[in-house]
Amino acid sequence: MLFATCGLAAFFVAIGFKYRIAIITFFLSFTYIELMDKTTYLNHYYFISCVSFLMIFLPANAYFSIDAKQNLKKASYYIPSWTIDSIKLMLAILYFYAGLAKLNSDWLLKAMPLKIWLPSKYDLPVLGDLMQQEWVHYAFSWSGALYDLAIPFLLLYKRTRLFAFILVVVFHVLTRVLFPIGMFPYIMIVSALIFFDASIHHKILQFISKAFKIDKAKIDSQVKTLVFQKKKNISKIIIGAFLFIQLLFPWRYLAYPDELFWTEEGYRFSWRVMLMEKAGYAQFKVVDGKTGKQFSVNNSDFLNTFQEKQMSFQPDFILEYAHFLGEYFASQGHQNLEVYVESYVALNGRLSQPFVDPTVNLLEEKESFKHKTWILDFNDEIKGL
Repeated sequence: MLFATCGLAAFFVAIGFKYRIAIITFFLSFTYIELMDKTTYLNHYYFISCVSFLMIFLPANAYFSIDAKQNLKKASYYIPSWTIDSIKLMLAILYFYAGLAKLNSDWLLKAMPLKIWLPSKYDLPVLGDLMQQEWVHYAFSWSGALYDLAIPFLLLYKRTRLFAFILVVVFHVLTRVLFPIGMFPYIMIVSALIFFDASIHHKILQFISKAFKIDKAKIDSQVKTLVFQKKKNISKIIIGAFLFIQLLFPWRYLAYPDELFWTEEGYRFSWRVMLMEKAGYAQFKVVDGKTGKQFSVNNSDFLNTFQEKQMSFQPDFILEYAHFLGEYFASQGHQNLEVYVESYVALNGRLSQPFVDPTVNLLEEKESFKHKTWILDFNDEIKGL
């Protein structure tokens, strides 16, 4: 029911039917689906949530929508430029911050983690052999960073816009071929069209009109003289505050000590896209604090394969899982519980290292925004942002 509701709301948004209710429903349902299992977190899903939140306050149904057709008083041919610019800025933040995040020694000087991922694509026609070449790994690393940093500005500048859009298409089609990242490449290709002039959008709408036998000329004649009615400034304030937070929030990692890729404190919701390859091992033991009796936990009894993999190298998952084990075994009649973990993590091709202090009873540690002192030091250094 939840997924059906989300899908139906997305369809209503697309056709502009009961738009405000539909976009709110889509934002709430999609974001809930995204957040209900942290192991499936992706920046791509977060981006969709951000854009759908912005769209709650934008007049996206002002023209060429069922709402506009049914109520011409709320229709308009022109809308304020800031409504379009807010989406442009959201896209620019995603790209530029993703580029900044790539300015690190692992990505640029070691071509990691692409050096791990690309050789596995040996079975691709034409590209398979190229993916085995080390120079290709470095070329992809450097070009990826340059692309993310430059593409917002190339799209904004009219003379380079078409060239930039071709780059967007090539880049995202290539990433779709190489990596299993779902609909994201197509979403980014379509989203880039917002940087083009209104004349291009009208041509797209003309194509849609012919395909679905819609009389666009009649719609234009009805709304061309209508002007967007100014709303209260509350929408501008909310959107401005939201975008300001988006500019600041990715920098919160600076408040934490130690290596970001190791501790992942401040890593999520910061547009750090595909920068790490981590593998972990986590063996939990449950101890009776009074008698000293202990037993090991079979993680597969409680987690599926993907959840176990993600839990093994992410500190907050490890802590949450430890507390879950404490609650579960307490409900089974065990007393004086203590939970410890022996864990090792390998980061971007390095040999595995001890990850969590095995002498710390995780049931005594609470989840908070404070630095997790029970994470052991990273025996290396990754330079960069």
